[in-house]
Formats: sequence, structure tokens, C-alpha cells
Amino acid sequence: MTEPFIKNEQLNFIKKQIAIIKDSMNKSLPKTVLVAVIELAHAKVLELFPQASSEQQALLDISKWKTKNEYDQYIEGLTAYVLPFPKLTEQQLKKLFPKQKKLKLPDLTTIDHHKLTYLSWTDGKSNRKFIIYDLEGQLVGMEGKMTATNKKNICSFCNSFGEVAYFSTITKDKKPKNADYYKAIGNFICTDSSECNRNIDNTAYLQEFFQTAEGRRY
Repeated sequence: MTEPFIKNEQLNFIKKQIAIIKDSMNKSLPKTVLVAVIELAHAKVLELFPQASSEQQALLDISKWKTKNEYDQYIEGLTAYVLPFPKLTEQQLKKLFPKQKKLKLPDLTTIDHHKLTYLSWTDGKSNRKFIIYDLEGQLVGMEGKMTATNKKNICSFCNSFGEVAYFSTITKDKKPKNADYYKAIGNFICTDSSECNRNIDNTAYLQEFFQTAEGRRY
């Protein structure tokens, strides 16, 4: 049996491509046009997995289904091949945020790690948000302040329209000749990280944000 190889954001991307196909089916398009839509969606999915084996490519073949019900069943079956976000102990979480001596931790028993691109939670009392992401093969923790906007906007992480707050964090970028130098970065992100994880299908900005926060971008 093929081992899990699909990341949460990749599954989200596949779901969106299938949603496009199902929407096209509802429009009674000419058969040639519908075939073109399906072939394009299939090509986009395969682009996400350039190193896929022949067996994995067969699993990713979304062009062989004929009905909306088949596509629904396909997505349900594909979840068995999703890579879970690494499970962390409370001690490991605390180690990622050493400056927080009284770190308020999330209830890890309620988290479905198969539906995470990043792990996040908010301390309501301090309005601080904590985010953990696998950056270049290493789990990295980032904390920042959440400032409510009370309005909807585009989330910079998942690129979806919804309830957002302004998240700002202090980077680890330092200037050798100025010990007091610091640089803050920020952007609008979903107030509900679970919703964000359900929508994110591309990690380019999330990765760039973490690289900047870690002082890895020059």
C-alpha cells in the first residue's frame, strides 16, 4: 500500500480543482470543453508532485471519474494518504517558545493533525498568537500580537476572504552595530486558524513570512 505523501495544503488544492470540475458539470458545457477543464485540472495536480512514483500518479489521476458522486468518494478516499502534521508534546511546544515562561497551551487532544499545514492557537488574555510551521525541515515557532479589525479581508496565508486580524511579530534579524535594533513585520491573517488550514493551498507566502521572521531572507 502507498504510504501517505500528500500535505494538507496539497489536498486542499486538489479539492479546489475538483470543485472547478463539478461546477463545470453543472453548466452543461460541450463535452470537449469539459474534457479540457478536467485535463487542465489533472495537469495542475500533477505539477504539485514532480517526484511522484507511478503508483502515486495513478492515485492522483482525477481525470478518470465521470460523476460528482465519484469525485466525492475519491476525495474521501484520498484523505488516507495525507501526511499528518508532527505531533508535539507539551514540553516540545514550550521549548519552541522559551521566552514564554507561562505559555498557555492548546488542548492537543482535540486537534486533527491530518488537517494542518501549520499549528496555531491564540492566548485570548494577551491577544498573542502562536504559530508552528515546518520550515525547511525544521519545526519553528513564531509568536505575535493579534489586533482585531472587526471586518473581513484577504488572509495573507490562505488567500481567502473572511474574518481577519492584523498579526505582527518581531523578527530575529539583528544589526551587529546596534544591539537595540529590531524589525517588526505583519499582515492580515485569519482569526480562525482552523478555517485557514481548511483553505490554504499554497505555502509560498507562509514560508516567506517565516523566513523573514527567522532572519533567513536577505
